[in-house]
Amino acid sequence: MDLFDVYPLNDITIVKAAGSYVWDDKGEKYLDLYGGHAVISIGHTHPHYVQRLKDQLNKVGFYSNSIKIPLQVELAAKLGHVSGKEDYHLFLCNSGAEANENAFKLASFYNGRKKIIAFKKAFHGRTSLAVAATDNPNIVAPVNQTNNVIFLPFNDESALEDAFTQHEISSVIIEGIQGVGGINVAADSFLQKIRSLCDQYNAVYIADSVQCGHGRTGKFYSHDHSSVNADIYTMAKGMGNGFPVAGIAIAPKFKPVYGMLGTTFGGNHLACAAALAVLEVMEQDKLMDNAAAIGGYLITELKKLPKIKEVRGRGLMIGIELPDELKDVKKNLLFKHKIFTGEAKPNVIRLLPALNITKEEADMFLKAFKLEAGIE
Repeated sequence: MDLFDVYPLNDITIVKAAGSYVWDDKGEKYLDLYGGHAVISIGHTHPHYVQRLKDQLNKVGFYSNSIKIPLQVELAAKLGHVSGKEDYHLFLCNSGAEANENAFKLASFYNGRKKIIAFKKAFHGRTSLAVAATDNPNIVAPVNQTNNVIFLPFNDESALEDAFTQHEISSVIIEGIQGVGGINVAADSFLQKIRSLCDQYNAVYIADSVQCGHGRTGKFYSHDHSSVNADIYTMAKGMGNGFPVAGIAIAPKFKPVYGMLGTTFGGNHLACAAALAVLEVMEQDKLMDNAAAIGGYLITELKKLPKIKEVRGRGLMIGIELPDELKDVKKNLLFKHKIFTGEAKPNVIRLLPALNITKEEADMFLKAFKLEAGIE
């Protein structure tokens, strides 16, 4: 048997990682400013994280949700405290797509409706309804196609109001900052409009925080910058620093019923240990403050540079839109300067580093980027 070939791969094999660095099997060292799609939140192989998982594995690694798991209660309390959403409930699962699937389902249970509003360039996952709400027809199979999802222009308040008057809306799902779509920031007024319309029509506001949450923007959820509270926050990626764990934070107005949601692996002992370690390090080392400071520094410095079409983002979720003549910058950063970055088509470089990146590491990137962009 061989692998089902669905990923275009760089010819690099990583065998070691620490902090914001990884090493390949030839001993080459790379600066990692991508963290495997915003997953590495507290740095590779953080000592506290590794010890937390080791200690837990020596006790019990897994049992199902048919028994009490005190770590889940501890995680819910810590997540509520760090995020500022202490009166919310937590449901644990395994991936961002699964979190969004459960959010859609919970919203539909709540108001008995089917229609979902999503937005152009959105990415919410690759499964069933999550992929139907993703604006990429190339990954939507015929079995996933549905007329229950309405795509609207991003940041268009008039179109949003019209959709609410024309349809019975169950939920609105929106990334506070679109990741795969190119680091597009939702306007504060737009998120506030979603909140007011959901209140007016008894629809559910789902804040997809899978990539733009967990402190990446300098606040716990990127939606917090807009001074709104969503009804459901979905999270994954940085939640476990590489361990597969996800969840949804659910407003108090939703009432649980046995069997309405469920999972085999979600909230297992190791997953909770990983998620707790992340929150403990974030809190102890004030990583949201660091994300705001270093991210702000990077954005300010990048905006000074000529040739760049636009710099977008908040905190350590940054998009650099380049003209066509600089389309090879990402590739050159990786193979010439040994710096991992991300990409959004056609010419957007995505920076999604660990939240404890240093100013020295930020400057290493800026120096290499300027060289490749022909700026110095």
